[in-house]
Parts: sequence; structure tokens; C-alpha cells
Amino acid sequence: MTDKIMIIEDEEDIITLLRYNLEKEGFEVSCVSDGSKAFNAIKINQPTLILLDWMLPNMNGIDICKQIRYDNDLRNIPVIMLTARGEEADKIKGLTIGADDYMTKPFSVPELIARIRALLRRIQPMKTKGELVFEDIRMDLATCRVFRGNRSVHLGPTEFRLLQFLMEQPRHVFPREQLLKEVWGADIHVELRTVDVHIRRLRKAMNEGGETDLIRTVRAAGYSIDSKQPGDPEENGNETE
Repeated sequence: MTDKIMIIEDEEDIITLLRYNLEKEGFEVSCVSDGSKAFNAIKINQPTLILLDWMLPNMNGIDICKQIRYDNDLRNIPVIMLTARGEEADKIKGLTIGADDYMTKPFSVPELIARIRALLRRIQPMKTKGELVFEDIRMDLATCRVFRGNRSVHLGPTEFRLLQFLMEQPRHVFPREQLLKEVWGADIHVELRTVDVHIRRLRKAMNEGGETDLIRTVRAAGYSIDSKQPGDPEENGNETE
């Protein structure tokens, strides 16, 4: 089945450039130029992946991304933000509210296509049948659902894959470089800090019911999923140190 890419962008030149190159690569492409119409278009078209501009008429990309992540039917759709806002604080904000990747304009079309393909590969393991369990966390790989006790946890596709990778080898500490390679893909250049941002998002979602934090930060080493032992130091919030 052909992957469907939705472009949410108001600059005609960029829409034309993206549509031409994506269709040449075999993708089915749809476009929306008005932010207020984007969410309904996503609901109707159910794209495989979304390319989302930040600055849009009537509703900005940040608010659209939030809507996607709060909707049970749409929250697993990968989102790549394409924006002229290139400050680090903007990038972190975009990733924190739910974007899976972030590219600044002007961008390289071949690099964008490589990132799209990497994201699409990343969500493939989510279709695997089976279940992963650690402590009170349960991942249903067939339905792409996560539970903490009896509570359903809403995760974006990158956080889902990140949690899945950690739960496949519990108590093993993975360096950021290895997480980038295994979760994002070896052929994609992503900053190490991107891992920290997604770990922070994953941690927030997993613990929002007041549960014990099972995502362990090992200073200068990496991350693992592990049972917290009495007397362990508080390591939350040290992701970027």
C-alpha cells in the first residue's frame, strides 16, 4: 500500500517542490494550506506521515501538532516540522509538543526524503504482534497501545519505539548514540539532544499518574528502564547534563 504524505504548508513554491519530489518517490501526496482546516483534513485522509509548517494562517503548527497527539485515532501519525524557525529553543519546543523530527528552511530535499523513509521504517516494528511487560508497564505491539497499570498511556510513534527498544532489554544502559542508531536510524543525522527531549516526553507520559519513574538516567552513560531501588539518587531532569 502506498504511503500517504500530507503537506500542511502555505507557501506555494514549497508545496510544489515537495509534491513533485514526493510523488516522484512514489508517495501519495495531499496538501492543506490553512491551519484551521488541517485537523479535519487529517481526520478524513488519515495520512501515513505529516509534513507540518509552524507558521500557518488561522492556526499554527504547534497547536495542530498538539491536536494530533491528543487524538486517539491520530496520535501515532509521525510528524516532521518544516519551519524557518531555527533557534534551538524553537526546535526543542517543537519536539517537546509532539513532533518526531524538525527541519529548518531552507532544507535539503534528499535529506528530507531520507528522514521520511527513516520515520516510516521506525514505525514498522509497531506492527509486530506480541506484548512486552516490565513492572506495571505493558506494551501491546499488535494494537500499538501502552498501559501503566490500568491507565492507558498516550505516546507518539517515536516515544513508542523508544520505550519498546528499552523494554526489549530491561536494565541494560544504552548510550545516546546507540539509541539514535536503533530508534532513529544509522543513516539519519540527529543531534544527541534530540534523544534527551524524547526521553523527557516519554518520562512525562509514563509518570503523569504519579507512578514511580522506571526510566533511569545514568549520568554520562545513557538511559535504561529499570526498577528504582531504595536509596537510589534522584536522576530525573538530568537528561541534558
